[in-house]
Amino acid sequence: MKKTKGKLLMSAAEIDLALARMAAEIVEKLGSRDEFAIIGIRRRGVVLAQRLCSKLEAILKRPIPTGILDITLYRDDLTTAGNRPLLRETLIDFDINNLSLVLVDDVLYTGRTIRSALDGLVDLGRPKRVQLAVLIDRGLRELPIQADYVGKHLDTTEDETVEVRLNEEDREERVVLFSKSV
Repeated sequence: MKKTKGKLLMSAAEIDLALARMAAEIVEKLGSRDEFAIIGIRRRGVVLAQRLCSKLEAILKRPIPTGILDITLYRDDLTTAGNRPLLRETLIDFDINNLSLVLVDDVLYTGRTIRSALDGLVDLGRPKRVQLAVLIDRGLRELPIQADYVGKHLDTTEDETVEVRLNEEDREERVVLFSKSV
């Protein structure tokens, strides 16, 4: 299957606006005094987590701990990912026990990535609570997982794919919906 021409869903300005809104919602739900941390799921979730953290720090006028979670070894499709999956560093240099965490990813689809991330977090400690922030929620869940903070909700089909492109990773900034063709 190959991708056909895509439809622009979000521009750079719209991505930034969505993150600003999500930051305000996080402060509203967690409260300005609650101790919490932001954890980005590798790859694009890390970039989004860093941007979200900057916005939160500007609102709260204090530093927010930020971490990076690699879920490669927790994936349920690891055996189909090839002989040598690319392992990257998990970097969480603070104690997550009894801390509220906001897990950040780019696209929420089946829920399997988030399930893997939760397994990874449990191996690191026992957080007070874990909430989920995603730039795009495209529906079609296979597991009972939902996001607490969403940049944009989409109704998609299984033959569509959502591609998030971020300057730090891709040298361009946009979200595009593609249809797959045979």
